[in-house]
Amino acid sequence: MTIPIGLYLHIPFCRQRCDFCAFYLELYREPAAEAFLRALEGEIRLQAMEEGIKERTFHSVYFGGGTPTALRADQLITILADIRRSFSLDQHCEITIEAHPNTVAGAELAALRENGFSRISFGAESMQEDELVGMGRPGTVQDTTGAVRAAREAGFTDINLDLMYGLPHQTIESWTQTLLRCIELGPTHLSCYALTVEEGTRLAHDIRQQHRQAPDESLQIEMDQVAQNILSDAGYQQYEISNYARPGFECRHNLLYWTQGDYLGLGPSAQSFVRGVRFGNVANLTAYQAALAEHTLPIHNRTSLTNEEQLRDAVIFGLRLVQGIPTHQLRDHARNYGHAKTLEELRAGELIVEEGQRIRLSAQGRLYADTIAEKLF
Repeated sequence: MTIPIGLYLHIPFCRQRCDFCAFYLELYREPAAEAFLRALEGEIRLQAMEEGIKERTFHSVYFGGGTPTALRADQLITILADIRRSFSLDQHCEITIEAHPNTVAGAELAALRENGFSRISFGAESMQEDELVGMGRPGTVQDTTGAVRAAREAGFTDINLDLMYGLPHQTIESWTQTLLRCIELGPTHLSCYALTVEEGTRLAHDIRQQHRQAPDESLQIEMDQVAQNILSDAGYQQYEISNYARPGFECRHNLLYWTQGDYLGLGPSAQSFVRGVRFGNVANLTAYQAALAEHTLPIHNRTSLTNEEQLRDAVIFGLRLVQGIPTHQLRDHARNYGHAKTLEELRAGELIVEEGQRIRLSAQGRLYADTIAEKLF
């Protein structure tokens, strides 16, 4: 069986850091961006010669970050051209770019679309001005509505909006209004993530200093249920815990993570999983560039997973999918790690559902997916 593979590029620049963000990034500076592009070109060439990579055909390419559109459109187009020269891409390859709504205009969007980017993902986060300010996220609601319309005019037919719930001062009513306003924009895909508090962020610091309240987990569960109901009524199908799509617009790249596909990560801090081996790049732009200046891949850790560990990951990630996983996978995993009692508790609590040869989380189980994953790890 041929295992599909995708390519992820971490563009490590933002115009400013949002209060909740823990991803590796640097504030954008033109000289630093130019140096990064030279290093990335070298990494692309080196990885394209690696065994297990050079003979593969990539089904998806995903520009994430950071904020990829902190770079100019011509720089992003050059990266994609380098990728096409070095790697074999499927004829129908899904090519996604993440974008902050206030970093792209119509001409730039048109250039990206004309040069092969087929999917765009905007970090909307909220459609309430006060909530954007409350989480230290730059930009306005008007930026998002304008960016979506401009993307559609530029020819993008596959548009995602990222949203967050459990924000400071967010209510069920304001979350409902955010969802309804997004639906009016007609995206093909919506991702709804519960706000989490990551160590090292401004949000975590403010909560410790009691300047902000920590997210209310029970309220987040209620907001998750609201999203399921509203988006389902609007014709979006939930196919993963946090992801909803119009039929046929599921994110092909992200499905690789949940179905144990292979993915190669490029750029500082990018993670990879190829043929049972997990490895990651150094999370430091200077060190990343120094390694590539010596024609060395900037990998700082590499772990070969056992069959049992790969099965564990297949179970934990696969249960995030609404369709679930083959029943034998969960049974085998429970036997390997001594989780038979946990499995019975999940059945008794009606948190998992068995149908034919597959097993999945129930609607109630999906609300506690992270807790269930911890029990099965």
